Amino acid sequence: MLVKIYGPLALLFLLLAEILLFRGNQFVGKWFYCFAWWPYIFFVDWLVKRKTNNSLIWDRTREFLALIPWSCFIWLIFEWFNLYLKNWHYVNIISETPWRWWGYFISYGTVLPGLFETYELLLAYGLFQKKEIPPLKNPLKTYPFLTLLGILSLLLPVAYPRYFFPLVWGSFIFLLEPINHALKAPSLLKDWETGSVQKFYLLLLSGLICGFLWEFWNFWATSKWVYTVPFVGKIKLFEMPVLGFLGFPPFAVECYVMMNFINLFRGGRSWEKDAPLPRISFKLPWAFFLLLHLSFYAFVFHQIDLHTVRSYLP
Repeated sequence: MLVKIYGPLALLFLLLAEILLFRGNQFVGKWFYCFAWWPYIFFVDWLVKRKTNNSLIWDRTREFLALIPWSCFIWLIFEWFNLYLKNWHYVNIISETPWRWWGYFISYGTVLPGLFETYELLLAYGLFQKKEIPPLKNPLKTYPFLTLLGILSLLLPVAYPRYFFPLVWGSFIFLLEPINHALKAPSLLKDWETGSVQKFYLLLLSGLICGFLWEFWNFWATSKWVYTVPFVGKIKLFEMPVLGFLGFPPFAVECYVMMNFINLFRGGRSWEKDAPLPRISFKLPWAFFLLLHLSFYAFVFHQIDLHTVRSYLP
């Protein structure tokens, strides 16, 4: 019975949150990001389940749950970069530290589920199924160029953030994709060897859709983020400079590549249905990941409080 109604229930919850937000409910305003994104994730998963009879939440529950802490971990890497870039800040944030840090976790934990559920929905309806390009004949020749580009894309934004900040939103694609391909993990280079670009296009579109929803729902919330982006910050759609929306599509691809790399250290497990097992993978103990996550969370959460939050609610 639950499999038939969890989607409509999620949609109802989202609509109720919207109503309460516009009626001035302070609690909903503070937590609106979570009240919008978690129902969206469950609703889209329900649509995928109805279309394909195999969804991330319902049929790959373990991998869905694993995505949540890794989503937080990956987003905190970009929060760390933002300490140098200073491209966004948070305003009207919850003042009590335990609740605020919990809010960080459950909010950042939606990033990968939101992107990948959107991707699976687009895939279920067969978008870009016939999109092809000439096959990439020798991907190994691209390794040095991509690796060098990835290193520069990581270093230049830190060294000269005013001019090179956009490079962050693609750096890990160039740096990690050669590794994923070499170890035969799920890889876009592997797809391009066969001339298929469906996954690449779907990820780009997923990033654009989620980017629009991130900015749309953020605009109305009480606790929210604002941007201070050099050169392109004058013309905005919601809080985001219009040109900033160009960063969302490559960000989705970047998240996909980063998660494939991480899965190499999880025994090759993947959130994707029927994903191939890597030729080489490792299975690190869960205690290592727990310690890594908790220490990284505490460090970056504290840095966000010090440098990225501009104002707290009374």
